[in-house]
Amino acid sequence: MVVRTLDGSQAAFGELVRRYERPIVGLILRMVRDRGVAEELAQDVFVKAYDRLETYDQRRKFSSWLFKVAHNATIDHLRRRRLDTVPLETGESDDLQLTDVLAATGSRKPDDRVLQREIGEALEAAIGELRPAYREVLLLRFAHGASYDEIAEVMDLPLGTVKTHLHRARKQLAERLEERGWAP
Repeated sequence: MVVRTLDGSQAAFGELVRRYERPIVGLILRMVRDRGVAEELAQDVFVKAYDRLETYDQRRKFSSWLFKVAHNATIDHLRRRRLDTVPLETGESDDLQLTDVLAATGSRKPDDRVLQREIGEALEAAIGELRPAYREVLLLRFAHGASYDEIAEVMDLPLGTVKTHLHRARKQLAERLEERGWAP
C-alpha cells in the first residue's frame, strides 16, 4: 500500500487510513482524553504521514512508523496544553474500552459480567492516572501489541528506558488498583 501510495494512488492511502485510523485515534484519545482533539490530531497525523511517506523505511513495520508520527504529534499537543494526568472518562464513546473487552469475555453469568465490567472501569481509571509516558508504553504494549523495540522506536527512547517505564507503569497501576480494592 505504501509503494502504491508513493506511486500516486490515493485509493491506496485511503486504505492505509482505513486500516490504521481506529488504533491511532484510540492511542491519541487515551493520551489527550478528548475525542474531538484526538480526531483532529489523528487527521494531522495522517496528513503528516502522507507528506512524509517517502521518509518511511520499508524494512521496518509501517505501524511502528505511523505510531511514531502519532506519538510526536500527541506529545507536541500535550506540551502545548500542559495537561495534568487525571482518570479517563468512562462515559459513552465509539472507541472500544477495556470494560467492553472484559465484559465480553469469560463467563456468561450476569454477576461475572458485572464484576468484569467493574474491573475494567477500575483499570481504565487507574491507567488514566498514570503519567503520559507510562500510560503510552502500557497502551502500546498491551492495547496495540507493540514489542519493546517498537515502543522504543515510536517513543524515541532507549530500550532500557522503555523497560523501566513499563516496569514502573505496571507497579503504579497495581498500586492504583489496590487503592480501589482490587488487590492481587
